[in-house]
Amino acid sequence: MKFPGRRRHKHYFPVEEKDPLTNQISHSSKLRRNYIVGIDQIVVDIEAKVDNQFLAQYGLQRGMSQVIDDETTNALYSRLKSDNMIDYEFAGGTIGNTMHNYSVLTDDRSVLLGVMSENIKIGSYAYRFVSNTSSRVDLEHLQAVEGPIGRCFTLIDESGERTFAISPGLMNRLRPESISQELIAQSSALVISAYLMRTTGADTMTQATLKAVEYANKAGVPVVLTLGTKFLIEQDPSWWQQFVKDHVDILAMNEEEGLAITGFDDPLLAADKALDWVDLVICTAGAQGMFLAGFIDECWKRQTEHPLMPGAIADFNKYEYSRAMRYKDCQKPMKIYSHTAPYMGGPDSIKNTNGAGDGALAAVLHDISANVYHQINVPSSSKHTIKALTYSSLSQISKYANRVSYEVLVQHSPRLTRGLPEREDSLQQAYWEQ
Repeated sequence: MKFPGRRRHKHYFPVEEKDPLTNQISHSSKLRRNYIVGIDQIVVDIEAKVDNQFLAQYGLQRGMSQVIDDETTNALYSRLKSDNMIDYEFAGGTIGNTMHNYSVLTDDRSVLLGVMSENIKIGSYAYRFVSNTSSRVDLEHLQAVEGPIGRCFTLIDESGERTFAISPGLMNRLRPESISQELIAQSSALVISAYLMRTTGADTMTQATLKAVEYANKAGVPVVLTLGTKFLIEQDPSWWQQFVKDHVDILAMNEEEGLAITGFDDPLLAADKALDWVDLVICTAGAQGMFLAGFIDECWKRQTEHPLMPGAIADFNKYEYSRAMRYKDCQKPMKIYSHTAPYMGGPDSIKNTNGAGDGALAAVLHDISANVYHQINVPSSSKHTIKALTYSSLSQISKYANRVSYEVLVQHSPRLTRGLPEREDSLQQAYWEQ
């Protein structure tokens, strides 16, 4: 499986090598680049193993994501440090992870919006974030603040349950005026998370995010929303349903978040329901793998060569060889679905589940961006006779996303530490049939 775009300084769609009689690009011309934009609460992830008594001592609700004050943050961090309980400290944030992973996979530009400490000292949290983020991630548009960025404590108890304690610092102070309309309008996608809507008081992150969404909607740029946590969605599912319907084009979630926003505990049915609001749905379901759902114009449907799969929707993968389209671009829209089990059945030992969904989303974004890249450089290609949203079929994208998730699961970092091999035999159908 290969995509257009920079990767190890080599173009993986050989537009320069096409027949000179049909090639519409001059060999002396420079290939046009595209990029995606993400908005995030800039944080550093701190991971430690604790017991339930530890959680109770600091007033933390087991299994939930919660905001803690500065006093609790300092006490918690001091205790973790003094007792040598910290396993890892990484640059984090669900969108920050996604932008990093995207740039590692593509060896190309992504843009991260948020705040960053104006004065960065060696060893500080801001320093850790910058030094552990791909150089391909453009940080030039970060807004400077006089104070700390956020810290997210991932506390893992004896059963493996994860409790998140977030010390926001100034991470929610991104101002609407810091959002460039031109930057958003010229991007291939705008990526946001539900966490950005959880702000109070003097925080301006929500207003800044809504301004960016407004710019993207106006320019026809796909808005990608990752839900992040079921607890936030459960507080007001009807509000989220309306927001997604009005402003979002691509929805990423896991099965728990899917249940919270749709009311369906079956990930396939949850993805199907979400198609009432968006054009493409990514639903990860742990050991079950990944479900993708989208639309295709009936005249462009492609039937799978895989065995038809049973489920809540009979033979749901029948047209998974189709490329996804936006609903509005279909004359006779029909729903299409795909499912792929975890790559290689999952790793023998899972080092970390934090960030696996971000890796899967980065793979999907890579495919969508590849489609834009190819379209702006080879607009006359037969590939674009169909006004597709994706470069590849749902089936192939699902395999790719599962492969990327695997790389995160077998390492401690929630971010990819290296790209995939130049050639992936495991993404060919013959490999999966062995």
